Amino acid sequence: MRKALLLTLFFGLALSLAAQHVHPWEDDFNQWTSLEDSESGAWEELYETLCELEQQPININTATREQLEQLTFLNERQVEDICAYLYQYHQMLSMGELAMIPSIDFATRRLLTHFITIGPLPERGWPSFGDIMKQGKHELFLDGRIPFYKRRGDDNGYLGGPVAHRFRYAFRHSDRVRFGITGSQDAGEPFFGKHNPWGYDFYSFYIDVRHLGALEQLTVGRYRVSAGMGLVLNNQFSIGKLMSTNTAGATGNLIRPHASNYDGDYLQGVAATVRLGSAVEFSAFASYRGIDGTLADNGDDITTIVNTGYHRTLTEMEKKNNTHETLAGTHLAGRTGGWRFGTTFAYSHLDRILQPDISQPYRRHYPSGNEFWNISADYGYTAHRFSFRGETATSKGGGMATINTLNIQAAERLSFSFIHRYYAAKYQALHANSFSEGGRTQNEHGAYLGARWNPSDQLLLQAYTDYVHFAEPRYIALHSSNTWDNMIQATISHGPCSWTARYRLRYRQRDNREKTALINQWEQRGRMAFTYDGGWLKSTTQGDVAHSQYEKNSFGWMVSERVTAQIGKKVQLTTSAGYFHTDDNDSRIYTMEPGLLYRYSFPSFEGEGLRLTFVARIDPSPRLALIARLQSTNYFDRGHISSGLQRIDHSSMTDLQLQMRWKF
Repeated sequence: MRKALLLTLFFGLALSLAAQHVHPWEDDFNQWTSLEDSESGAWEELYETLCELEQQPININTATREQLEQLTFLNERQVEDICAYLYQYHQMLSMGELAMIPSIDFATRRLLTHFITIGPLPERGWPSFGDIMKQGKHELFLDGRIPFYKRRGDDNGYLGGPVAHRFRYAFRHSDRVRFGITGSQDAGEPFFGKHNPWGYDFYSFYIDVRHLGALEQLTVGRYRVSAGMGLVLNNQFSIGKLMSTNTAGATGNLIRPHASNYDGDYLQGVAATVRLGSAVEFSAFASYRGIDGTLADNGDDITTIVNTGYHRTLTEMEKKNNTHETLAGTHLAGRTGGWRFGTTFAYSHLDRILQPDISQPYRRHYPSGNEFWNISADYGYTAHRFSFRGETATSKGGGMATINTLNIQAAERLSFSFIHRYYAAKYQALHANSFSEGGRTQNEHGAYLGARWNPSDQLLLQAYTDYVHFAEPRYIALHSSNTWDNMIQATISHGPCSWTARYRLRYRQRDNREKTALINQWEQRGRMAFTYDGGWLKSTTQGDVAHSQYEKNSFGWMVSERVTAQIGKKVQLTTSAGYFHTDDNDSRIYTMEPGLLYRYSFPSFEGEGLRLTFVARIDPSPRLALIARLQSTNYFDRGHISSGLQRIDHSSMTDLQLQMRWKF
């Protein structure tokens, strides 16, 4: 009876309730992330970066090459062509001029318009302090998450209450001055009191100044850095495989303030970039921060570095900042003609010895000791029809890593991307994050080929194949193993309608259940989606399927519906609903959901149940936005959810998220 009622509610809501996406580019973002099986903070970091750029779009007429490289969906050729166009014509007068750049296809132009603006050329000279404070824009976010259920840890185990909340304040004057502070509290973490006497469990703060003479950028506080292709340092996000059909996995050089509530792999201290002439830049950074570590039995060493950011129990609280890392490094980058070159150096020191448990074979080559260093050379060349980039690095102990990419514009609407990488098992870099299959920049040798064909403005075809060999054991395979990943996607647009179809086939070798031999796991995933966009009204019908063959067959599917509409100028309502049915976790379904501002929701579902999400947004004025998000997961195949302290003794879980944004 309950299942019938919920299914009726699902289809009724899908057909009758109106909604509106907070971010009009979210569907394009969904195309990048889905089927990547990414549950890390990387996609959330990318999503937050795009949210910030949407709120403060880049003035295309004053954009630097480094600013354009923040738009990770642009490849080397496209960035180069935009810069060349601006050099020749001095400025753009309308968005329509993007069509004059042949390398930027229709889909990319459509996406680009959300993150750039056409503005006048600025006056020369730096604004006065009075002008900065008078003309600057302030933004304050407050949000919280209230659960309508009780976890076992809420009564006995967690040190704090069940409500998660945060605040975020930011000030910005054009693209020259920024500063801000963020405070974040996860559910179960204490607020004030003995364990967190300063209130929130996590704070982030920064001051960022740019374009002050030869000083291109100065950032003080907490920040993130990417250099080269990410072999030495990239504690921002990495590029997924589907996006790499256009960008060939490029990372770029960037210092960005850490305004997120993600308590992970950031740096704390000072970073600066100085321009040495018209074509050479020098960056230096220094950081000292506490990190979480799991203590070894001797009580002095640590066995792992923990990046979850959770401090809900006494055990988790004992790990909080129990180790400190000092890190310093430099990056030199230059250009001449179509050539680019750079070199990166980083040295880090831990005040405890990192000693992983090597009784597990896959941890044999994990970083160990308390001193680490890396040095690399990155290089590249951009021509009319092709571009290549690469980086080669070495680490303490002689481990080597290299990644080389090639992007070929075979025709105006057809491009190919090739990525080769070799990461030795002995290569160790605490802050590396480059294109990979295994999730680590270590123990991987792979070749990737991607293609992107846009034969007309109505049709976009993307495909890739990626073959990887792991010479040493890894988490799911105690012997050397292989993985082969393939995907193809087609998107057809015609007037207000669009259709998307995709298919992914992945093969990998992994241990049998007794861990005595390797067996093959074949995984297939597919999606069909139809979208109608009538301006004020938009609907999306989507179906997902998954099949996994590993000692036994596992099958799963999900059907979901979204209907969107704008109600006047001040009210937006959002709903999404989906029914899922999977045999087990091997056939779980991933999907993206509408969320709050700067919040990314990409959950996975297994078992049988119904997922409902509602978002209401009211804008009483252009300066104020109030948003409420109600989400509920109802399972039909179990009497409790999760385990341990997270266990909920009920078959459903419902949360209410509230958010306020005030601009002043």
